[in-house]
Amino acid sequence: MSEKAAEEEETSKQKGYRLLGILDVEKTPCAREAVLHGAGASSAAGLLHFLATSRVKRSFDVGAGGFLLGTFASWCYCRVSNARQRAQQRIVRDGIKNKLVYQGTGADPASTRRGGPPQSSPGPT
Repeated sequence: MSEKAAEEEETSKQKGYRLLGILDVEKTPCAREAVLHGAGASSAAGLLHFLATSRVKRSFDVGAGGFLLGTFASWCYCRVSNARQRAQQRIVRDGIKNKLVYQGTGADPASTRRGGPPQSSPGPT
């Protein structure tokens, strides 16, 4: 019986937590933060609307809209930030790789800038 419980626990760990059965929050980048930001936006929007108007049903609708808008905005911001960070990491990784490949050779751009003759650009005379 304990083996069965251990197997169920292991499969639940592999499965992760699914939001509405479609989005695996643990494995999808930015999903957890987006949902949390959406919940905060929902609470703030609904509460502020209720305090301003005292209309319960309309405040609930505003809160639901705040959840959707807050989640979507947070998701987009996080994904764009991650894409920008991955691009910067790729540039740095390629630069390090080129530095290792060309270091100490005649094709090393760093050695021509420092110790080489000054480069003059052809201009009008």
